[in-house]
Amino acid sequence: MSSKVLSAAVIGLNAEIVEVESDTSSGQLGSFAVVGLPDAAVSESRERVRTAIKNSGYSFPKHKVVINLAPADLRKYGPSYDLPIAISILLMQGHISPVLDIEKTMFVGELALNGNLRPIQGILPIAIKAKESGMSAVFVPKENAREAKLVKELAVYPVENIKELVRHINDKELISEMEESDFDFQNVEIMFDMAHIRGQEHVKRAMEIAAAGAHNMMMSGTPGSGKTLIARTMPSILPNLDLAEALEITKIYSVAGELSNSKSLITSRPFRSPHHTASGVALVGGGAWPRPGEISLAHRGVLFLDEFAEFPRQVLENLRQPLEDGIIHVSRAAGNLSFPAKFILIAAMNPCPCGYNGDNERTCICSQTQIVNYSKKISGPIIDRIDIHIDVPRVKFDKLSADANGEKSAVIKERVEEARKVQRERFKNSSFTANSEMTSEAVKTFCQVDSISKQLLKNAVDQMHLSARAYFRILKLARTIADLGQEEAIKSHHIAEALQYRPKIM
Repeated sequence: MSSKVLSAAVIGLNAEIVEVESDTSSGQLGSFAVVGLPDAAVSESRERVRTAIKNSGYSFPKHKVVINLAPADLRKYGPSYDLPIAISILLMQGHISPVLDIEKTMFVGELALNGNLRPIQGILPIAIKAKESGMSAVFVPKENAREAKLVKELAVYPVENIKELVRHINDKELISEMEESDFDFQNVEIMFDMAHIRGQEHVKRAMEIAAAGAHNMMMSGTPGSGKTLIARTMPSILPNLDLAEALEITKIYSVAGELSNSKSLITSRPFRSPHHTASGVALVGGGAWPRPGEISLAHRGVLFLDEFAEFPRQVLENLRQPLEDGIIHVSRAAGNLSFPAKFILIAAMNPCPCGYNGDNERTCICSQTQIVNYSKKISGPIIDRIDIHIDVPRVKFDKLSADANGEKSAVIKERVEEARKVQRERFKNSSFTANSEMTSEAVKTFCQVDSISKQLLKNAVDQMHLSARAYFRILKLARTIADLGQEEAIKSHHIAEALQYRPKIM
């Protein structure tokens, strides 16, 4: 007698239905085979499943057992097939006489040798696929239940062990369905507030513009001038997440295995700060089984690259596509996958190797050749993709010792949210969510300028030798500045302010 139950395979950020078929056949007694392109973790499930079934008080078939994971051309990896394999074997042996509709039920989970279930990665995309495929229920490890229940109108059952699940399926002792949880997107904890930054008013203004339009920003300044602290305040002035964005981010963290069991939904915008020794794979994603990298983990949030010039040039070049398109395509032997990467890049660097070039109080000890070579570590195409370039000077003593705090993040956040509200209304019939995402065609539609502004732009393009990309980015930045001022039309002073954020040397 053969049997079949349903499970799912996580492919990138999505999932595909997998049929787990069991049958017995003639062959070596007690042998156990798993076919259907399994990896080592799936192949090793044979011993986990065999031992878990026996330790749960059930007999294991004495004849050869064959497990087929269909479709056969889809690679299977990870231990999440342990539970469906065990259930299919128990169903085949007659230990289970299901009252529920087994063809509308999905099973996922890793087994311990004593029959208990362990949590797995990527449960959210699995639950989403279950709902899309018309499943009525999904059985998951207890620690994954809250995450799976983020998908509405899907019955989620938290399972502790095989014996408990078998009794439920046989209608002897029912498992309580997981209840929906309420999440608060408003009261987000703030670790770094703009009020703590002394001086640097022009940098705070640039940060506000970057937050309002989701623009990329680079800070250059001497060591200790406050670049890192300023960057860490960016999440405190960004708009709150909505549920759709939170689910999008949570799915990425679930697949990457960075979602803690105590936190089933990401309710605050990510802030990722990889070290400058990070590899290209760590930054953009990849591996034998491609997983999201730092740029995808920063999706809808902030990617902070401190010591920007210390990153290997080849690693930084990987940022070209995501900075332009908001997506990264990863090609590996296992397959070609795409991960979202719509983040705000905040980069910080020193002006030279010693850090004091241009400082009024300390003398730079670098040669001109060293300074030039240091700046050349960052390519022109990367610089061109960053909208805001700003110097962060040393803070004077009188500002450091002042008692009065600066403007709080909550006040700045209100202005940012008002600007984002204008943008949502502007782009309600398009796929854009912020000014920085506009295409060149959209810029022509939404960033009309008067004759004075056009002449100002013409002079800037000629004198500063601006590229076509830089021209359109200036218009996007000017659009954001106008939105912050609640002005419908882009005026010359908006263009002038946007121009001052271009780098001095291209």
